[in-house]
Amino acid sequence: MLDPALLTALADLEMVARVTVDGTVSGLHRSPFHGYSAEFSQYRHYRPGDDLKYVDWKLFARTDRIYTKQYRETTNMQAQVVVDASASMAFRGRGPVSKLDYARLIAAALSYLIALQGDAIGLVTYGSSLRDYLPSRPGRLHLRRVLIALSKLQSSGATSSAAPLGRAIDLLKRRGVLILLSDLYDDGEDVASELRRAVRIGHEVAVFQVLTPDELQFPFRKDVELEDLETGQRMLTNGSTASSYRASFGEFLERWRTRCASQGIDYTCVTVSEPLDRVLRSYLLKRSGSPSR
Repeated sequence: MLDPALLTALADLEMVARVTVDGTVSGLHRSPFHGYSAEFSQYRHYRPGDDLKYVDWKLFARTDRIYTKQYRETTNMQAQVVVDASASMAFRGRGPVSKLDYARLIAAALSYLIALQGDAIGLVTYGSSLRDYLPSRPGRLHLRRVLIALSKLQSSGATSSAAPLGRAIDLLKRRGVLILLSDLYDDGEDVASELRRAVRIGHEVAVFQVLTPDELQFPFRKDVELEDLETGQRMLTNGSTASSYRASFGEFLERWRTRCASQGIDYTCVTVSEPLDRVLRSYLLKRSGSPSR
């Protein structure tokens, strides 16, 4: 599923958690537990039994009080990738690939990157109901299971996002990262409620809204019959509706942007015509706080 050129383009990047995560082994990410390693965090009063090598003697000379330095330990990360495989994700318009194909590639690339740095990756896929669900685990063997599940994924059925999202959240046994890839046409309050629940628990949530240029632009000028891929409903329309369509679609996008921003959710809107390496590189550099290059 993964182009070697794409992996080469991302080889110098890391998927570092922005939130404090709970872990069991040393890794790249901040832990809520304080110790005497890695990054300086704070001072605290000396307590009998503390290691004297961490006493700040210069501070003692200035204040006549004994303080020890505490450092923030680093830990491993748990991530759960959630992929919408409903029938609407089969749409490609005049694009090079379908929305599902593009979402699968993003999911595969991020899963590979997360596993490569020693972190745990899991997968949930769904359409009208839950399909695959793999708990977050580290290791190349588990990564292979994730990639195989992604490679076999086919789009079908209506969209029902809330229950699979809830399952993905529950599979994260400690604070970690939840990544959703969808066209977000399941615009119900129950979906937003599950995303808010993930944030309240302490997970970092990232949302990729995957669309086609045709959905954004409505390029049709002559009479055209459109079919809803999930319901089979058809309607005749033409270029005279383009203006109202774009206005409605813009409101739909803005609703998701605002909803995510209000909860501190990392929202990214992408189209299938954008080069995947550029999209992922820009996203990962933005996460790390580095300028795009």
